[in-house]
Amino acid sequence: MNAPSAPRSSPHPAPPPSRGAEVRTGVRLSLAAGLGLFPLGVAFGMLVVQAGLPAWVAPLFSVVVFAGSVELLLVSLAVAATPLLTIAVTVFLVNFRHVFYAFSFPLRVVRHPLARLYSMGALIDEAYAIAASHPRGWTAPRLIALQVALHAYWVLGGLAGVAVAWLLPGPVEGLEFALVALFIVLALDAARTRRQVPLVLVATLAVGVALLIAPGRLLVVAFALDAAALVALHLLAARGASLPLPEPTPVTGPVPVVPGRGEPVPAAGEEAR
Repeated sequence: MNAPSAPRSSPHPAPPPSRGAEVRTGVRLSLAAGLGLFPLGVAFGMLVVQAGLPAWVAPLFSVVVFAGSVELLLVSLAVAATPLLTIAVTVFLVNFRHVFYAFSFPLRVVRHPLARLYSMGALIDEAYAIAASHPRGWTAPRLIALQVALHAYWVLGGLAGVAVAWLLPGPVEGLEFALVALFIVLALDAARTRRQVPLVLVATLAVGVALLIAPGRLLVVAFALDAAALVALHLLAARGASLPLPEPTPVTGPVPVVPGRGEPVPAAGEEAR
């Protein structure tokens, strides 16, 4: 009687996931960050109303600007009647970090010009953190679905914040700290996925040095120092990976004996008897 043969693997590779499956994966990856983005959008909508700005400012900023830190900053700048040149320079400095995001964000998978333009505009910190935590398997439908979902959380949160602010009898203090708390959580989650020099420690040292040498330009100097340190670490890691491995040294001399068995262990290059 013949033994049952093992199942043969299919010679054809598994078909790629469908577009719908990739969209669902992108939405699923956005859920964790959405739990933080939606309340942050609520805080932004409430700040808009409490600052005395028209209610339509919240959805307008959320759809067109879509940058949490900048939108919260624009509220205070608009209330203070800040000149447009100052606003432009401030927005440029705050969003300058996005230049470094482009080095590792999987934008290359998006081919359609309009989709690529939207993906560049919707490159926020949360999208970058999720992409850094899942560096493989990105497709255009998955990436666009992720960014659209994050965008929707923010817009819906802003609308909900406007409604909540109308219902509350008085202002709520401390809403602006929600953005800082979200960034801390995203930084810790991203750091746990990389078994290298602790990136949080590098960023902390960069902020500490910036506080000492340029407290008035803390954000720009800290970003520059952190970027320089990360580039140096990357170059060191690449240099270490390119070094040739030493060849094994052949064993010479008497053949070692295994304790308790009395049988010689064949040396390198010898066949076992």
